[in-house]
Amino acid sequence: MASGEGAGDPQATAASGEAEAKMETEEQEGPVLCLDLTSYQLHDLSEVEIPPTLEEVDLTANRLTSVDPRIGRLAGLRKLSFRQNLLDDAAVAPLSSWDAIAGLQELVLRDNKLTGIPDASIFKGILIFDVSFNEISSLTGLSKVSSTLKELYVSKNEVAKMEELEHFHALEILELGSNRLRVMENLETLTNLQELWLGRNRIRTVNLCGLKLIKKISLQSNRLTSMDGFQECIALEELYLSHNGIQKMEGLSTLQNLRVLDVSSNKLTTIENVETLTRLEDLWLNDNQIPSLDGIEAALAGSREKLTTIYLERNPCAKTPNYSSTLKQIFPNLEQIDSDIIA
Repeated sequence: MASGEGAGDPQATAASGEAEAKMETEEQEGPVLCLDLTSYQLHDLSEVEIPPTLEEVDLTANRLTSVDPRIGRLAGLRKLSFRQNLLDDAAVAPLSSWDAIAGLQELVLRDNKLTGIPDASIFKGILIFDVSFNEISSLTGLSKVSSTLKELYVSKNEVAKMEELEHFHALEILELGSNRLRVMENLETLTNLQELWLGRNRIRTVNLCGLKLIKKISLQSNRLTSMDGFQECIALEELYLSHNGIQKMEGLSTLQNLRVLDVSSNKLTTIENVETLTRLEDLWLNDNQIPSLDGIEAALAGSREKLTTIYLERNPCAKTPNYSSTLKQIFPNLEQIDSDIIA
């Protein structure tokens, strides 16, 4: 134990005391199932009781540099979170050898000091795996993660290639935003994917490999110059493409379920190819180069009754006389124009 911690540290003593008091209260009502030590700033768990009946352990926002071996004996453990701690690769390595916790379904290692994908092969029924906000440079190791996985989060790392994803047939959410990706690839077999988050990368071309069930896609802050590539994503409901270099609205006519479209901060000069979108509710076109409101009624004819939010600020057309009243007249159910809520 480091100097200034444990029994000699008033903060640590108080934290462990509160935790014990909390657990004692719960024990009077039955076995303790959840241990929540969020934001206790603990350096270790030496003075914290860890009941064998625990099913959930949340250690978010502490100062842990190692994993207490007692956690490895919790046979009923289903959820384990070490979010926002100081764990490195060596610190989490023991998890892969603790057979008792093989039934774990949710493992959160977000915001630590990992440089690689931890070995999670022991967890045969894992559903959620989160290693975002670390220093991971490669997805090597994901091939060992069970194909039962439904949610994978690896955002804010240094990953340069989409790989070892092919076996995740049950995956529903894939988050790889804020990495160093240049190419969308190896998605063909993710046939149940419903959400794909790839914002803040270096992607130039859309390649979705015919993901027909996907409902949400984010490619914000990439290097796209074209919207082409979404045509087969017929279940798509939300599409986020802001902060790219897109010059033309295209490839959207088949997206009959689209409700939210964000193409703000691009290089658009015309609203087009969205006439058939009858379910569109939110349209973000701010920070483009659209010159006037002429033709906007025809361009958005299909969603005239559905549209509730439209952003056009910082386009030349936003300086049109009677700008807001014109939009209200065209779209009778608008509730918001730019940042203004309509009473």
